[in-house]
Amino acid sequence: AFAKDFGLRDQIRRAAVSVMSNIAEGFDRGGVREFIQFLFIAKGSAAEVQAQLYVALDAGYITQEQFKGLYDLAGNTGRLIGGFIRYLKSREQAGGKH
Repeated sequence: AFAKDFGLRDQIRRAAVSVMSNIAEGFDRGGVREFIQFLFIAKGSAAEVQAQLYVALDAGYITQEQFKGLYDLAGNTGRLIGGFIRYLKSREQAGGKH
């Protein structure tokens, strides 16, 4: 089952870690524009987690309840990142720094 599908498990894990890693790397770059670029990558990684969860559900590796909880968490993460991007863009236009 899921425990033996190392490829899918690894893909989900890498996408989830990518969210955090891209936020950290973008922040460390120091510039708002670069930070925003990395946030877009992080947002895309959250969407990738959602897509991989469909694969796990279709394969019977997770229940509908597990899917919903994880899918919603990844979706909320993406939405929060999107809101942060909008905030940073408005700050950038006003001449602010993160």
